[in-house]
Amino acid sequence: MLSSKLPTPLAKQVTDMLVKGFIIMVCLLAISLFIMPVLNKSPSIVVATWQKIKLLQQELPTDNSLPSPLPNRHLADTWGGARSEGRSHEGIDIFAPRGTPIQATTKGVVNKVGDDRLGGQVIFIIGAGGAAHYYAHLDSYADIRPNDWVDAGDIIGYVGDSGNAKGTPPHVHYGVYINGRAVNPYPLLIKSQ
Repeated sequence: MLSSKLPTPLAKQVTDMLVKGFIIMVCLLAISLFIMPVLNKSPSIVVATWQKIKLLQQELPTDNSLPSPLPNRHLADTWGGARSEGRSHEGIDIFAPRGTPIQATTKGVVNKVGDDRLGGQVIFIIGAGGAAHYYAHLDSYADIRPNDWVDAGDIIGYVGDSGNAKGTPPHVHYGVYINGRAVNPYPLLIKSQ
Protein backbone atom coordinates (compact mmCIF):
# COMPACT_ATOMS: atom_id res chain seq x y z
CA MET A 1 0.00 0.00 0.00
CA LEU A 2 1.28 3.38 -1.00
CA SER A 3 1.37 5.89 1.75
CA SER A 4 0.94 9.54 1.03
CA LYS A 5 2.11 12.22 3.30
CA LEU A 6 -0.09 15.22 3.75
CA PRO A 7 1.89 18.42 3.44
CA THR A 8 2.61 20.19 6.65
CA PRO A 9 1.11 23.65 7.06
CA LEU A 10 4.57 25.19 6.61
CA ALA A 11 5.23 23.21 3.41
CA LYS A 12 1.84 24.29 2.01
CA GLN A 13 2.59 27.95 2.78
CA VAL A 14 5.99 27.71 1.07
CA THR A 15 4.42 26.01 -1.98
CA ASP A 16 1.69 28.69 -2.18
CA MET A 17 4.33 31.46 -1.94
CA LEU A 18 6.41 29.84 -4.70
CA VAL A 19 3.37 29.52 -6.99
CA LYS A 20 2.34 33.14 -6.36
CA GLY A 21 5.93 34.30 -6.92
CA PHE A 22 6.07 32.38 -10.19
CA ILE A 23 2.80 33.97 -11.36
CA ILE A 24 4.08 37.44 -10.47
CA MET A 25 7.34 36.79 -12.35
CA VAL A 26 5.41 35.64 -15.45
CA CYS A 27 3.24 38.77 -15.30
CA LEU A 28 6.29 41.04 -14.96
CA LEU A 29 7.98 39.26 -17.85
CA ALA A 30 4.86 39.71 -20.01
CA ILE A 31 4.74 43.41 -19.14
CA SER A 32 8.41 43.91 -19.98
CA LEU A 33 8.22 41.91 -23.23
CA PHE A 34 4.85 42.97 -24.63
CA ILE A 35 3.35 46.02 -22.93
CA MET A 36 6.39 48.23 -22.30
CA PRO A 37 7.59 48.18 -25.93
CA VAL A 38 4.16 49.40 -27.05
CA LEU A 39 4.16 52.18 -24.47
CA ASN A 40 7.73 53.15 -25.35
CA LYS A 41 6.87 53.39 -29.05
CA SER A 42 3.68 55.30 -28.42
CA PRO A 43 3.72 56.77 -24.94
CA SER A 44 0.94 59.12 -25.96
CA ILE A 45 -1.72 56.36 -26.10
CA VAL A 46 -2.41 56.63 -22.38
CA VAL A 47 -2.26 60.44 -22.41
CA ALA A 48 -4.45 60.64 -25.54
CA THR A 49 -7.08 58.38 -23.97
CA TRP A 50 -7.15 60.58 -20.87
CA GLN A 51 -7.41 63.71 -23.05
CA LYS A 52 -10.33 62.19 -25.00
CA ILE A 53 -12.14 61.45 -21.74
CA LYS A 54 -11.65 65.07 -20.66
CA LEU A 55 -12.87 66.31 -24.07
CA LEU A 56 -16.06 64.24 -23.73
CA GLN A 57 -16.90 66.24 -20.60
CA GLN A 58 -16.77 69.55 -22.49
CA GLU A 59 -19.59 71.25 -24.37
CA LEU A 60 -20.13 70.51 -28.06
CA PRO A 61 -19.38 73.33 -30.51
CA THR A 62 -22.21 75.82 -30.99
CA ASP A 63 -23.11 78.20 -33.83
CA ASN A 64 -20.31 80.64 -34.68
CA SER A 65 -17.89 79.05 -32.20
CA LEU A 66 -15.22 77.48 -34.44
CA PRO A 67 -12.57 79.27 -36.49
CA SER A 68 -12.39 78.44 -40.18
CA PRO A 69 -9.85 75.80 -41.24
CA LEU A 70 -8.83 78.25 -43.98
CA PRO A 71 -8.91 81.76 -42.47
CA ASN A 72 -9.78 84.59 -44.86
CA ARG A 73 -11.25 82.21 -47.44
CA HIS A 74 -14.85 82.46 -48.62
CA LEU A 75 -17.19 80.06 -46.81
CA ALA A 76 -20.25 78.70 -48.61
CA ASP A 77 -22.86 76.33 -47.23
CA THR A 78 -22.48 73.35 -49.58
CA TRP A 79 -24.06 70.92 -47.10
CA GLY A 80 -26.46 68.39 -48.61
CA GLY A 81 -25.47 68.86 -52.26
CA ALA A 82 -25.72 65.82 -54.53
CA ARG A 83 -22.61 63.63 -54.76
CA SER A 84 -21.63 60.47 -56.64
CA GLU A 85 -23.08 57.08 -55.72
CA GLY A 86 -26.36 58.68 -54.58
CA ARG A 87 -24.74 60.35 -51.58
CA SER A 88 -25.32 63.86 -50.29
CA HIS A 89 -22.53 66.20 -49.24
CA GLU A 90 -21.80 65.74 -45.53
CA GLY A 91 -19.67 68.83 -45.03
CA ILE A 92 -18.57 71.98 -46.77
CA ASP A 93 -15.86 72.57 -49.35
CA ILE A 94 -13.51 75.52 -48.89
CA PHE A 95 -11.46 76.34 -51.98
CA ALA A 96 -7.89 77.66 -51.89
CA PRO A 97 -4.67 77.25 -53.86
CA ARG A 98 -2.94 73.87 -53.59
CA GLY A 99 -0.64 73.80 -50.57
CA THR A 100 -2.53 76.41 -48.54
CA PRO A 101 -2.10 75.53 -44.84
CA ILE A 102 -5.16 74.03 -43.16
CA GLN A 103 -5.70 74.94 -39.51
CA ALA A 104 -7.39 72.83 -36.85
CA THR A 105 -10.79 74.27 -35.99
CA THR A 106 -10.69 72.86 -32.47
CA LYS A 107 -8.38 71.74 -29.74
CA GLY A 108 -8.35 67.99 -29.54
CA VAL A 109 -6.67 64.65 -30.13
CA VAL A 110 -5.66 63.52 -33.61
CA ASN A 111 -7.56 60.29 -34.20
CA LYS A 112 -6.53 59.49 -37.78
CA VAL A 113 -3.96 60.64 -40.29
CA GLY A 114 -4.22 58.51 -43.40
CA ASP A 115 -5.95 57.54 -46.59
CA ASP A 116 -9.64 57.05 -47.21
CA ARG A 117 -11.34 55.91 -50.44
CA LEU A 118 -13.47 59.02 -50.93
CA GLY A 119 -11.57 61.62 -48.93
CA GLY A 120 -8.07 60.74 -50.11
CA GLN A 121 -5.59 62.04 -47.59
CA VAL A 122 -7.64 62.77 -44.46
CA ILE A 123 -7.34 63.81 -40.84
CA PHE A 124 -9.83 63.19 -38.01
CA ILE A 125 -9.55 65.18 -34.78
CA ILE A 126 -11.68 64.45 -31.71
CA GLY A 127 -12.67 67.75 -30.13
CA ALA A 128 -14.87 69.07 -27.33
CA GLY A 129 -17.93 66.95 -26.59
CA GLY A 130 -16.45 64.09 -28.59
CA ALA A 131 -17.24 65.79 -31.91
CA ALA A 132 -15.12 64.39 -34.75
CA HIS A 133 -13.68 67.03 -37.11
CA TYR A 134 -12.90 65.65 -40.57
CA TYR A 135 -10.54 67.26 -43.08
CA ALA A 136 -10.37 65.61 -46.53
CA HIS A 137 -8.75 65.92 -49.98
CA LEU A 138 -5.44 67.07 -48.51
CA ASP A 139 -2.32 67.37 -50.64
CA SER A 140 -0.06 66.53 -47.68
CA TYR A 141 0.04 66.45 -43.88
CA ALA A 142 1.81 68.64 -41.36
CA ASP A 143 4.01 66.87 -38.82
CA ILE A 144 1.18 65.20 -36.87
CA ARG A 145 0.39 61.63 -35.88
CA PRO A 146 -2.51 59.83 -34.23
CA ASN A 147 -2.74 60.59 -30.50
CA ASP A 148 -1.05 64.01 -30.89
CA TRP A 149 -2.72 66.96 -29.19
CA VAL A 150 -3.54 69.97 -31.37
CA ASP A 151 -4.88 73.40 -30.54
CA ALA A 152 -7.30 75.41 -32.67
CA GLY A 153 -5.22 77.23 -35.27
CA ASP A 154 -2.43 74.64 -35.45
CA ILE A 155 -1.48 73.74 -39.01
CA ILE A 156 -2.47 70.12 -39.64
CA GLY A 157 -2.19 69.74 -43.41
CA TYR A 158 -2.29 71.39 -46.82
CA VAL A 159 -5.04 71.89 -49.40
CA GLY A 160 -5.17 69.46 -52.30
CA ASP A 161 -7.50 67.34 -54.44
CA SER A 162 -6.83 63.79 -53.26
CA GLY A 163 -9.38 61.00 -53.20
CA ASN A 164 -12.52 61.35 -55.28
CA ALA A 165 -11.77 65.08 -55.72
CA LYS A 166 -8.86 64.32 -58.09
CA GLY A 167 -8.91 66.83 -60.93
CA THR A 168 -11.24 69.30 -59.20
CA PRO A 169 -10.07 72.72 -57.98
CA PRO A 170 -8.00 72.27 -54.79
CA HIS A 171 -10.04 72.53 -51.61
CA VAL A 172 -10.51 71.10 -48.14
CA HIS A 173 -13.69 69.20 -47.35
CA TYR A 174 -14.54 69.98 -43.71
CA GLY A 175 -17.06 67.85 -41.87
CA VAL A 176 -18.23 67.46 -38.29
CA TYR A 177 -19.65 64.27 -36.80
CA ILE A 178 -21.51 64.19 -33.50
CA ASN A 179 -22.41 60.80 -32.04
CA GLY A 180 -21.37 59.27 -35.37
CA ARG A 181 -23.77 61.41 -37.43
CA ALA A 182 -22.74 64.15 -39.84
CA VAL A 183 -23.93 67.65 -38.92
CA ASN A 184 -23.73 70.77 -41.04
CA PRO A 185 -20.47 72.48 -40.05
CA TYR A 186 -21.31 75.78 -41.76
CA PRO A 187 -23.35 77.26 -38.87
CA LEU A 188 -20.60 76.25 -36.41
CA LEU A 189 -17.89 78.27 -38.18
CA ILE A 190 -17.19 81.93 -37.46
CA LYS A 191 -17.78 83.89 -40.67
CA SER A 192 -15.32 86.63 -41.64
CA GLN A 193 -16.68 90.15 -41.26
